[in-house]
Amino acid sequence: MTDRTTPRPANRPATFADWMEGARPHTWANAFAPVVAGVGAAAHHSDVACGRAALALLVAWALIVGVNFANDYSDGVRGTDDDRSGPLRLTGSGLVPPKRVKAAAFACFGVAAVAGLALALLSAWWLVLVGAACIAGAWFYTGGKNPYGYRGLGEVAVFVFFGLVAVLGTEFTQSGRISWPGVVAAVAIGAISASVNLANNLRDIPSDTEAGKVTLAVRLGDAGTRKAWVALACTPLVASVALAFATPWALAGLVAAPLIFVASRPVTGNAKGPALIPVLGMAGRAMLLWAVVTALALALG
Repeated sequence: MTDRTTPRPANRPATFADWMEGARPHTWANAFAPVVAGVGAAAHHSDVACGRAALALLVAWALIVGVNFANDYSDGVRGTDDDRSGPLRLTGSGLVPPKRVKAAAFACFGVAAVAGLALALLSAWWLVLVGAACIAGAWFYTGGKNPYGYRGLGEVAVFVFFGLVAVLGTEFTQSGRISWPGVVAAVAIGAISASVNLANNLRDIPSDTEAGKVTLAVRLGDAGTRKAWVALACTPLVASVALAFATPWALAGLVAAPLIFVASRPVTGNAKGPALIPVLGMAGRAMLLWAVVTALALALG
């Protein structure tokens, strides 16, 4: 596919609110929740280092904002966002020149790199390599000549980077090791985080198919994607039961069940297009609630 490097111009300048929408705050739970869960897993067997936790949070937040701007840029110049039912995109709408959106993405990656380097110096040098892999994964999701997000691997990347790496990396920087409760929490966060991405791709199946973007949702089809979403979103509830073997307090994580149920209704009710947008925010809030409650439970245990 040939890149459409000159998106149509907008009839007004971009505002701060437009930039905020481009940063997609409804996805920020994907960055906050794994750090919270990782700190909770570490607190189950060691002391908590607040400074390192703050650095881990900054790394995760900068990465999620960076990947959102990177996706905005890459999809915009490819023309993938020409017929889009989701929230406004800076590049595709023509509000912001592509080079500025790309620069914003790399500025965020720079913040993540600096904070990650500081965290590695306080923890282990090889975390620099992990951080470099995270930044590369963020860019090549939709960037480059052969983006893996166009091959149905987006949810796998989210599971790995915003689940396993973020949770277990945070736990390791706190305590110098990982634990089985940390692994269970990482799987739970990775799964529901992937469900947020999958809901986004479910909404965009028609436009992605037209643009030649072969996401996991396009591969699974509408019905298969909805079943996969339910399985991913409910994983934290199963994890709460498993974590009860570490501490009975972990069952408190089931408090997220009502939010997950509400988030599932548009998915199981065959909603389409813009009607699926609320799923992303609701699933994100369920993820963050589960992470906070579970972290507190593990700390108490």
